[in-house]
Amino acid sequence: MANMKMVKNPMPEQDPVVRSANFEEVALGYTPEMAMDEAKRCLSCHNMPCRSGCPVSVRIPEFIAKVAEGDFDAAYEIVTSTNSLPAVCGRVCPQEKQCESKCVRGIKGEPVGIGRLERFVADYHMSKEVKDEVKVPESNGHRVAIVGSGPASLTCAGDLRKLGYDVTIYEAFHKTGGVLVYGIPQFRLPKEIVAAEVKNLEDMGVKIVTDVVIGKSITVDELLDEEKYEAVFIGSGAGLPQFLHIPGENLLGVYSANEILTRINLMKAYREDYDTPIKHPKNVVVVGAGNVAMDASRVAKRLGAEHVYIAYRRGREELPARKEEVEHAEAEGIEFRLLNNPVCIHGDENGFVTGVELQKMELGEPDEKGRRKPIPVQGENWILDCDAVIIAIGTSPNPLIRSTTKGLAVTKKGGIEADENGQTSREGVFAGGDAVTGAATVILAMGAGKTGAKSIDEYIKSKNK
Repeated sequence: MANMKMVKNPMPEQDPVVRSANFEEVALGYTPEMAMDEAKRCLSCHNMPCRSGCPVSVRIPEFIAKVAEGDFDAAYEIVTSTNSLPAVCGRVCPQEKQCESKCVRGIKGEPVGIGRLERFVADYHMSKEVKDEVKVPESNGHRVAIVGSGPASLTCAGDLRKLGYDVTIYEAFHKTGGVLVYGIPQFRLPKEIVAAEVKNLEDMGVKIVTDVVIGKSITVDELLDEEKYEAVFIGSGAGLPQFLHIPGENLLGVYSANEILTRINLMKAYREDYDTPIKHPKNVVVVGAGNVAMDASRVAKRLGAEHVYIAYRRGREELPARKEEVEHAEAEGIEFRLLNNPVCIHGDENGFVTGVELQKMELGEPDEKGRRKPIPVQGENWILDCDAVIIAIGTSPNPLIRSTTKGLAVTKKGGIEADENGQTSREGVFAGGDAVTGAATVILAMGAGKTGAKSIDEYIKSKNK
């Protein structure tokens, strides 16, 4: 019988005052009792609208029914039949815009906590004393190379391996995981979780080679012509930060969110026993209001900043970050300066940042996407004092692969051009995720990885008929 409670079981989390001074995970996860109670809120709808909202088609009502019964192992089997990274998705997917937005229970009251249940199932599996043996699929004799090891690539690799392909991932950094390890802070997605998901893939037989920069160490053409891979999937992400192009952007103390997050996440600057250099500014202005801006601001707070401000040219209704991320940031004392657009960064005679000049904005008519356009209010400029500025207004794909791969068409924004099947203008070369779309969500990248794997399988089979 469905539990007719109108609201979700709340997620247990660390106290904001305590957590804003540490890098431990904020959300602590459901207990088995909470998970079973939440699962009983699911109506097991016949037409499963929630599933249509999931880019990797998780069999949502089926796995939730198993959680309700207390059969967490069966629930894990169901989730992982279509999703190679459930512990990651359970933490960082914007479920409120996807599966949960389609949940019938959300019409009256709150939708079922699908993401929280997915995380619970994955964490339960990881915490088991005796691990189930990983099934290693038999090789079908075909070889595929994958560029990058972020969510698109890991998903593509997992799906191809399950079909029997010999898969090798080439990663430029010394750690596997792409944006999952360098972009998302420890308190939101612990590195150990990503490492465990990657180990699952390695146990299945996926080979991973780190410290290889495709386009420098070896090109895509060489992977195909000399290494004799039958197909290549490019999932190299969007690691090139965008800037504001305003005066003062070259002053000392101006950073991209990418640099700050990479230093802290990948190079462990958040740990006192590591010698990665990192500044500990007192007053920080973060420009932008997406999830990356929330991450950067919360990281600055944890490094000891007294004031962390988010400057954004639109209002609260237009904030692009997830609602949960905004609430977490506010609870930790991040100060929002909405309807303020940076027009200049001021510095002292030694070239260090002293403040950001902000122009007040007001909202005009909605644009073609329905978002209200910010309009400058003349003569309403003011200076917000700070000793560091973090720019978090988006990233674009690095030009290295497109400039070293013959005949690879690219979009105006610098992404690799790929059709709905992930096929690029080069035969045998597929692409997906942020390398194609520019910066987007983890789950959309995973969906693209899934599509890429299916297309590569069809491509290789059709060639070998």
